[in-house]
Amino acid sequence: MILTMVAMLSMTTAFAEGENVANVSNLEAYELNINMNKLSDVLELADDQKEAVENIHHTFAAELIFAAQYGKNDRKALVDRAVENDVKWMRYVLNDKQMRTYLRLLNATMKNRGLNK
Repeated sequence: MILTMVAMLSMTTAFAEGENVANVSNLEAYELNINMNKLSDVLELADDQKEAVENIHHTFAAELIFAAQYGKNDRKALVDRAVENDVKWMRYVLNDKQMRTYLRLLNATMKNRGLNK
């Protein structure tokens, strides 16, 4: 439980400080720099899972950066699609317990960055 809290705080609070949530048009809100070692520890990933999760995350991060370059309406649709794809691919790799933890972390991260509007 403590590891979950540490990982969630490290993933979310580092980016939430000083950001204006109402103004998500800046590129920094769309850049996800996740510490994969901490995420791996919290999710208790096996080695093969760690590599797969890292690849899925890089794809997700690239899709978010791509979405940031579009107008407001297109951006929301692209972010939603990136999240849907990320969740779909993670379901193939993670077990139910890991997936629940991952979804909590993802939701908190998206909320803190103002990307879940």
